[in-house]
Amino acid sequence: MKIALVSEHASPLAARNGLGTADAGGQNVFVADLAARLGALGHHVTVYTRRDDPRPPDRVRLAPGVTVEHVPAGPAEAIPKDELLPLMPDFGRHLERSWAEDPPDVAHAHFWMSGLATAQAVENVGRRRIPMVQTYHALGTVKRRHQREKDTSPPGRPQLERALGHTAEAVIATCADETEELVRMGVPRDRITVVPCGVDLAVFRPDGPRIAKGRRPRLVALSRLVERKGVDTAIRALARVPGAELLVAGGPRREDLDGDPEVRRLRAVAAECGVADRVRFLGRVGRAQAPRLLRSADLVVALPWYEPFGMVPLEAMACGVPVVATAVGGHLDTIIDGVTGVHVAPRTPEQTARVIRALLADPTRRAAMGFAGSDRARSRYSWDRIAQETLTVYRRAMTRSEVLA
Repeated sequence: MKIALVSEHASPLAARNGLGTADAGGQNVFVADLAARLGALGHHVTVYTRRDDPRPPDRVRLAPGVTVEHVPAGPAEAIPKDELLPLMPDFGRHLERSWAEDPPDVAHAHFWMSGLATAQAVENVGRRRIPMVQTYHALGTVKRRHQREKDTSPPGRPQLERALGHTAEAVIATCADETEELVRMGVPRDRITVVPCGVDLAVFRPDGPRIAKGRRPRLVALSRLVERKGVDTAIRALARVPGAELLVAGGPRREDLDGDPEVRRLRAVAAECGVADRVRFLGRVGRAQAPRLLRSADLVVALPWYEPFGMVPLEAMACGVPVVATAVGGHLDTIIDGVTGVHVAPRTPEQTARVIRALLADPTRRAAMGFAGSDRARSRYSWDRIAQETLTVYRRAMTRSEVLA
């Protein structure tokens, strides 16, 4: 099968170079790992992503059977994703030209703006309609609900996302909570299939090297450093967990931490709470170092206000480390409360601290959760399984497209 993956702002190449910046996170890894697994299964995959740097060649080999194509749309420089909407017509025209003579069997759009460019291309290629699959990764309605006036999404995003749900032959939701949100938006339920994110089980595993630690109990937060990720909740909880340390990974490179506004805000929170000496900011962590960091933790904390999927808890589970995570979005699917980790309410440092103290005081329970988490990651979230489920959706979309032709 010839597969086009469209990921306008989240290049899979960024997954090689360390994540944690404002617009580099789970979607980059999702697209990179899905593409690699589809390629390993013998399919021909091209990932289309916006050129944000003039240096790389137009086409880069990512993995066997997988090529990344840099799309010229706007200046070849980093632009915040919420400012990319005016560039999508150019992005769509590039897809039209690429697909005019050699169309893919299916086009899978990742994120809503990728969906706009893909929908434009599949309508205008002309030879035949290319079946379209849409994965949102995040929804404007949810973002607006939680961020309110701080939401920087372009106006009209929810209406455009709803329209994409009707345009695409199939919609992939990454968790059950997203399915219900899409149905409330008006997307037909019979077009939606839940296919979660996978985890690289060869990399994220219980055995292997870990970053050295002292005698202090260690909490790890691995996250993009944006306010809604709730790292400040972890810091406030730490103030109620005597003797523990918190390692915060993500954001800019270590040498650039002092100039980052969110790092400065979080350092101020740590100072206010009297735990500045127990919070360490590591900066951006390369993908190869993430398992070492996670395996060094007694607990991984993931405390966002909302989370479309949440890859870090799944990666921690695969490493055999229990997770304390907010009961939102994909966390409700991946983490079995009381078995592979514990759910807490968002923005509740007191409740979070109580849970952390109880788990740190019970190493037997933590070990049992670690074993259960590793088993769950391997049985449900291998990329082999996720790729096969995705291919099933592609075939369904192709059939629907043929019926409607």
